[in-house]
Parts: sequence; C-alpha cells; structure tokens
Amino acid sequence: MFKSRNWKLIVVALTIIILLAVPGYSWMKKTNKEHAERQRSQLSPLIMVPGSSATVNRFNELVNLLNENTPYKHSLLKVEISEDGTLTYSGSIKKEDNEPFIVIGFQNNHDGYSNIKKQAGWLDDAFYEIAKTYKFNNFKAFGHSNGGLIWTYWLEHYYSDYSDEITIKRLMTLGSPYNFSEKSIKYKTQMMTDFIKYRKRLPKNMIVYSLSGGKNYESDGIVPESSVEAGKYIFQNQVKSYTTMTVTGAEAQHSSLPQNKQVVRIIQEYLLKQQVKPGPNNSQDSKHKEN
Repeated sequence: MFKSRNWKLIVVALTIIILLAVPGYSWMKKTNKEHAERQRSQLSPLIMVPGSSATVNRFNELVNLLNENTPYKHSLLKVEISEDGTLTYSGSIKKEDNEPFIVIGFQNNHDGYSNIKKQAGWLDDAFYEIAKTYKFNNFKAFGHSNGGLIWTYWLEHYYSDYSDEITIKRLMTLGSPYNFSEKSIKYKTQMMTDFIKYRKRLPKNMIVYSLSGGKNYESDGIVPESSVEAGKYIFQNQVKSYTTMTVTGAEAQHSSLPQNKQVVRIIQEYLLKQQVKPGPNNSQDSKHKEN
C-alpha cells in the first residue's frame, strides 16, 4: 500500500518537473539564440533624442544633410513615446543598412528636471523594444539640448541593465545645459548635483563629445556656454575621453545648431563610420579641446 502510494508520488513529482523543465528549456534555447544573434549583429545605429518642445521630426533636416555626399544613405526610423508608454513607429530600417538613424521623441516633451527624469524612463521603454527587435550589440547616442540631459540620466540610471550585451561607443551632446540657466558652477542645480553624484555609473569606455554654440562669447542665444561646459564635472575622468567643441559662425544659435554645417561635419567625422565625399560644405570652422 505504502509502496503504491510512494510510486504515485514519484510519478506526480516527475510530471511536475517535466512540465516545468520543457518551457524552461524552450526559454533558455530562445534566449541563447537571441544572444548569439546579437553577438553576430553588424548593426550600429545612431540613436537621436531631441530637446524640449521638439518632436520626432526635429532632426529631419539634419538627416537630409548627413545623407548628402555619402556613398550610401542612412535609413531613418522614428519612435514616439506616449505618457502611457505606447510606442508609435514611422519610417523603417533597411535590411542592408548597418548604420541607421533612430529618433526617439516624447509626446510629453516639456522642460524641467522632473520631466527629464520621466523622459529618461520613456527612453528606456523605447530602447528596450528597439534593442529586442533589432538585436544590435553597440550604438552611438546624440542629444540636442535637453536630449543630452535625458541621455545622461539614462546612462546613469538605466544603461547598466544592458551593458553586458550592448555597448554605447560614443555620446555627443549639442547645446545641452547641464546646469540649466545658471552661469556659474558655484550655483549647482539639483539636476547638476545629481549628475555629479551618480557619475561613477557612467560607462568607462564611452567617448563623449560636448558641443556648444558660440553666437556670442557667453551663450548660443539661449543656453549659457558655462552651463554646457559644466558637463566636464560629470564626464571628465569618468569616461574614456571627454572632448568639448565650440561651433561658431552662421547658424550657431541654439535652435539652429542641428542644421549647422559644422555640426553635420563633426557628426560625420566623430560618430559615423562612412567616409564622406569631398564637397564645398565639408570645411570645418570649430575649435575643440580634449580632456
């Protein structure tokens, strides 16, 4: 009687183990396959985040300029995130394009530190989905104005979830006010204080470029140059290298910077792999220093 009961218990236990093991094995097999696909991937997208009040169309002109005088055209995928986390896609990534542009924008594109933190969370929602779909193992990041702040917050608070499988190679910020409108680092905003507090979380092998506009000697017309320069207190000695550049001349005003020919040339030279064909617009008028 007891032997019969023990036998039944063994059968039940084995059945439960098998039922649990089969889906576990399937999940592990799928995960290993995705990991192998990611390791083999040649895809290296440039992911762009616009600033406050801007939409996913903010970089349309920049993309057109980047696609001029190049051996091949970069495809463009736009992802807009609503406040409830819903993603809306437009455009596509061509199968043969290993260096596409992906623009991630927000339905709630308002200013302010509290909103920047929310936008970094939404950026993470979008990043998770595109990383799962396209299985790239590295990428470059570009952010204009508050877009650079959103990237910085994301890198300090979310990137570690991906760092084992996905490498951020370079970050370029353009007119990003790390200390908001403050003209002196003596008066640190809460955002600046937090960026400094968590800077050790930044990826050590990342290369960072910080561009500012030089409409006059103090600002790009909106963002104080000292606020952009405050980025050195966040990145310097934390990442592989940190380089600052000042763009001068025509279209050096804050809102015009993404269309600035010098900025286009700098992106082509420092973020993209392809060789640019010589052309009349490819001369560079900017100064930079590396830290």
